[in-house]
Amino acid sequence: MNCKNANEQFTEWLSNQLPEAERLELEAHMIGCSDCQQEADSMQQLWRQMGTLPVPEPSERMRVQFNRMLDTYKDTVKAEQPTWLDRFIEQLRTLFTPQGALRLAYSLALIGIGIGAGYWFQDKPTVASQQQIDSLSLQVQEMRQMMLLSLIENPSASERLRAVSYTDEINQANERVVEALLTTLNNDPNVNVRLVTLEALAKLADDSKVRQGLVQSLTQQDSPLVQVALADVMVKLQEKKSIKPLRQMLRQEHLNDLVKTKIQESIKALS
Repeated sequence: MNCKNANEQFTEWLSNQLPEAERLELEAHMIGCSDCQQEADSMQQLWRQMGTLPVPEPSERMRVQFNRMLDTYKDTVKAEQPTWLDRFIEQLRTLFTPQGALRLAYSLALIGIGIGAGYWFQDKPTVASQQQIDSLSLQVQEMRQMMLLSLIENPSASERLRAVSYTDEINQANERVVEALLTTLNNDPNVNVRLVTLEALAKLADDSKVRQGLVQSLTQQDSPLVQVALADVMVKLQEKKSIKPLRQMLRQEHLNDLVKTKIQESIKALS
């Protein structure tokens, strides 16, 4: 986090509306940045002073005008409310977008597996039926990976989180999926998405490319939360190759003190 990002979050922080992960990141930044800490103190003082200001009572005329505006708004919303036909058409349109089509195909494939499995258990299992089940399962795996790749670049953080969640349903991530996850870990603007992606990658750490990518990611992170979490992963994996980049991180000029302590502990645990 830089000072510009911190300043943009002060208002939400003061009003206790900042998500937990972002609040921790902001407070960690303020610990190591005297300018931002001073700015936060000033805003906090101003915030308290604003809380003591008397709240004027609205006049009767204002109340009448407000009620009139509210009635007008209700009439407008009611007039613009879509009919059942409009909603049905919109649902059809959604299904035929690329992501909607993928979800539909994914659902149909799951139904196919269910039907196939039903026949397989009902009748005597044959080599042909088993091959059919295996083929359908493989198609579902491929669709899950396609869904992940489709959603992971979505502008919405919640959609990107959903994309990462598909890794729990993938038996073996292909090279494109691994690359997409590592790119998200290093570049996603949302800290929560990066943390969830790190957790997903840690589960895939049997792959040497994943391990290598995690080690290389150490020096690319700027969030104290991600830095600490990544150091933890290195210790859990007992990844000796991470010692060098961890030491490089210790030489960073503005490294958070808490992060520095964590890295020192991690190096000790790995040595």
